[in-house]
Amino acid sequence: MKPDWLADLAPEHAPEAPGWWPPAPGWWILAICVLAVLVGAWIWWRNPRLRLRRRALQELAAIRASAAARAAAPTEAAQAIQNLLRRFALALFERDAVAGLSGPAWLGFLAARGGDAFGGAVGQSLLAAAYGAGGERLSAEAQAGWFTEAEKFLRRAVPPKRAKRARRRAGRAQPKPPPAPSAPTAPAARSASRKAAP
Repeated sequence: MKPDWLADLAPEHAPEAPGWWPPAPGWWILAICVLAVLVGAWIWWRNPRLRLRRRALQELAAIRASAAARAAAPTEAAQAIQNLLRRFALALFERDAVAGLSGPAWLGFLAARGGDAFGGAVGQSLLAAAYGAGGERLSAEAQAGWFTEAEKFLRRAVPPKRAKRARRRAGRAQPKPPPAPSAPTAPAARSASRKAAP
């Protein structure tokens, strides 16, 4: 054996450093998940009904803050709430179903679509204060009730198409009643009476 056998060996070489492309499968999965979340957030943010609801809730919060800060007269707060609810309902529901409502019919509409207490004393006091009938005598609890019920209505109100879908789903869950016996039709009744007559 030669004493300089190490000189006969090939020069040392390390493998190349791994490149950044293509990434590992985990990075692909992470990129797809992030993209899906961004697309979902964009679709949710662009939804006109949700955007309408967010704006209405922001306006209600502003009305509440101005009523508390300025100690506004109950009439001003009631008018602002009444106008907000009317505009929201006109934008969300069919115009023909909302535009002609007033008084008890309007309160019934609000109660049926999420603002349950508007069908009672809270709704009556809101209308009375909004239209100048005894608004100065109302307590702070009555005003708090207006804001609470208005927020409930703004959060729970469901547009007509979604309401129909919800009713259909609820109808599928309940068994259908058996059909009522119907009276025989006119031609069937005549043929039965001819057979009976000699």
